[in-house]
Amino acid sequence: MANSPASASAQPHLKRALGLWALIIYGLVLIQPTAPMPSFGAVAAAGKGHVVTVILIGMVAMLFTAISYGRMANAYPNAGSAYAYVSREIHPALGYFVGWSIIFDYVMNPVICVIWIAAATMNFLPQISNHGEANFFTIFFIVLFTILFTCMNLRGIEASARTNTIIAVGLGVVIVLFLGAAARYLWLSPPGIGDLARPFYDPQTFSVHDVSSGAALAVLTYIGFDGVSTLSEEVHNPRRNILLATVLVCVITGVLAAVQVYAAQLIWPGTDFPNLDTAFCFVAGKAGGQWLFMTVNIALLIASIGSGAGAHLGAGRLLYSMGRDNAIPRKFFGVINPRTQIPSNNIILVGAVTLVVALTLKMIQQNSNVDAYGFGCLLLNFGALFAFMGVNLCAFLHYFLRSERKTFWNCVSPVIGFAVCAYLWASLGKWAIIAGFGWLMTGILYGAWRTSFFRKPIQFASVDNDDEPAGK
Repeated sequence: MANSPASASAQPHLKRALGLWALIIYGLVLIQPTAPMPSFGAVAAAGKGHVVTVILIGMVAMLFTAISYGRMANAYPNAGSAYAYVSREIHPALGYFVGWSIIFDYVMNPVICVIWIAAATMNFLPQISNHGEANFFTIFFIVLFTILFTCMNLRGIEASARTNTIIAVGLGVVIVLFLGAAARYLWLSPPGIGDLARPFYDPQTFSVHDVSSGAALAVLTYIGFDGVSTLSEEVHNPRRNILLATVLVCVITGVLAAVQVYAAQLIWPGTDFPNLDTAFCFVAGKAGGQWLFMTVNIALLIASIGSGAGAHLGAGRLLYSMGRDNAIPRKFFGVINPRTQIPSNNIILVGAVTLVVALTLKMIQQNSNVDAYGFGCLLLNFGALFAFMGVNLCAFLHYFLRSERKTFWNCVSPVIGFAVCAYLWASLGKWAIIAGFGWLMTGILYGAWRTSFFRKPIQFASVDNDDEPAGK
């Protein structure tokens, strides 16, 4: 009786209530419509001004990867992450390394948020011009907002989907205000014919190396699109809509981002910004005056606080899920606080790591010409691009190599996605790659310790049979 169809249908299950546009809006809320604004200065510096070009290159890279994500979500609708796809489709050991890289991605997210928020907050204190005093207040704000994120998440405060939607709508209004001011500015001070093409191609500064470096950083604009695949069990016709929504989210984000940065580059040619981290705020100020400078600064500050707190919580939850599976020590990472019902150990640990890494990056910035925010973005993209390569490889194996029906598209699409992600990954820069491989080496050593030097099976994600692969 326990296994009868009637009793099975009586079990609680997720309701399929979302259509295609609901998925698209969810994806856009995750990424945020102002995604290119915080990283505008860092991308412009890395790409020597070719921000539009690198944004579009990033879109192409993410389009093929989005297709692979959508197709793997169809094949394994209950898996929902890169490391789970790789563990199931290829091998748990490779899934382990992909998962280890995802930890890098998740933990670096709140780091870059607190760095950017500290810089944005300093824009409200223009009277502080002394270098030593400015450094003190920057460090103070990094500490303050890291503690804020930790305390918010320790109390179990989570931003609801409705709150995120309201923030996204508010940011959409800010984009409209900026584009309106930009149109007025460019009408009154029209650029030359040659200037119109310079954001795409500037013969004086163009180089394949610099554009590749900028594109490797611009990928940050699209991070979050893979979250659409987590709703596979709540969508009408998921085999069609998950794939379509993931691709359309990337396209809409790319087009919207390209329009924003194109207007910004016409208003402020070059990369000589007063502050690289908050460069877009100064562009807005040039286009619309002090009121728009403050509006954009406040809007991005609020958005970054929401994103930073959410990323902090997400990192803590990821560590909990891995601890629960005993991929990392369960006694510490797999514990739930009985009073607040949250993984308090992980939240505190992520807060401590965020603080240490953010202060370390700012210290490096003070003693060299390295941009702390930009370098943090590169470290985040190291983990993300590594995971994206794994998903593209899974799509190639599942839908082409192991499929009875081999088609040209099933071969070419994941191969292009893998190749572009691999190229961007290799373009992250020497120090980002060294730091990333240092993290992966730590994972190898940890895996060796957990498996008695690999004499036992290595497994990161639980590989089960509750989601038989589909679509072969």
